Amino acid sequence: MTTSRGIRNNNPGNIRWGDEWQGLVSKPDRTDKLFCQFTTPEYGIRAMIIILRNYQRKHGINTISGIIHRWAPTSENDTQAYIDSVSQEVGVAPDQRIDISDSRILMKLLQAIIRHENGS
Repeated sequence: MTTSRGIRNNNPGNIRWGDEWQGLVSKPDRTDKLFCQFTTPEYGIRAMIIILRNYQRKHGINTISGIIHRWAPTSENDTQAYIDSVSQEVGVAPDQRIDISDSRILMKLLQAIIRHENGS
């Protein structure tokens, strides 16, 4: 079985290059032109947490539907299937307000996104 790109890159959320995150692989060692490569999966998960918290704090996005529309735009994904999958796994309706500062919700959301992005 081949390892998914997100797992190979220690980037289980498949975050695209853009911000200078902590724990990124140094420039000469980068092999993925589209997605961040982290030195450990913990750094990739840390970046996911920061992004998700910023969605709520800076942009007022507080539903799974809103989060996934921004995380996985329809131009690149079957966003509705993604929303349905994450919503079912987290156990809330797609348009129900959630509080990402609640670590229990955040953990379920992280796990659901990671599973959807990587297939496991």
